[in-house]
Amino acid sequence: MSLGDILGRLLFRLLKKRRNICCINLHLAFPELTAAERQQLARQHFISLTQGFFEAALSWWGSEKKLTPLLKTEGEQHLLKALKQGKGILLLSAHFTSLELGGRLLTMLQPDMTLHVVYRPHQNPLIERQVAAIRSRRYGKAIPKNNIREMIKSLRAGFPLWYAQDQSYRGKNSVEVPFFGIPTATNSATSRFAQISGAAVVPFFTIRTGTSGYLLRFLPPLSHFPSKDIAADTQRINQLIEAQVKQFPEQYLWTHKRFKRDDKDIYASPRETKACI
Repeated sequence: MSLGDILGRLLFRLLKKRRNICCINLHLAFPELTAAERQQLARQHFISLTQGFFEAALSWWGSEKKLTPLLKTEGEQHLLKALKQGKGILLLSAHFTSLELGGRLLTMLQPDMTLHVVYRPHQNPLIERQVAAIRSRRYGKAIPKNNIREMIKSLRAGFPLWYAQDQSYRGKNSVEVPFFGIPTATNSATSRFAQISGAAVVPFFTIRTGTSGYLLRFLPPLSHFPSKDIAADTQRINQLIEAQVKQFPEQYLWTHKRFKRDDKDIYASPRETKACI
């Protein structure tokens, strides 16, 4: 964590493009903050992001003896109740910086649970082979994010599927719904997966709690979900994620172009480049 703090401050100065994306996102999401406050939040995010890189390594190679004292839970009963139903569970997550470590901690919390995870393949083939092999050893199955057929198959077979839909998406099933009050292209797959498979949707988030460890937070399964309104379902999920982000804003992935639009490149606007710098 100390090394991540040092490197994070350095990368905040060096990675100008990512810093700009982060600052524009914070400008849009938290307009009530001053430029100085957004700059401080952006710096804290880079620290959190860099710490997440080390946590990924800890997830892949760290020992259970080292990780067990760092694990805390909140709302675990919601997961246990869903598991007892014997149906598939969609563990709805979001891109917080401790996301990778969260999966490892979850398998430690429920060692008898066969967890299937959805991940974004790395662009470098060599890194992708190595990471995919590690994830396959750690989890029951690692599914690339574009393999919808396998995701549905896992849910129908009764497996818990760990999934995050909160990155910018302008594909076939994209809907534009508010996120932090901004109309945002959002993947509607969670609603569709639940409808097709009958799986319960249990929100699940991994939060870094200072130097004391990590909190695995489970929320109650979404009731009356899915509805007949996919846009309303997707907006409901955005609101749920937004509520978690507001509690731990520095830990959310702000270096991603979450608010990207087809009609305007807000991340290239000279006016926005001064959002917090």
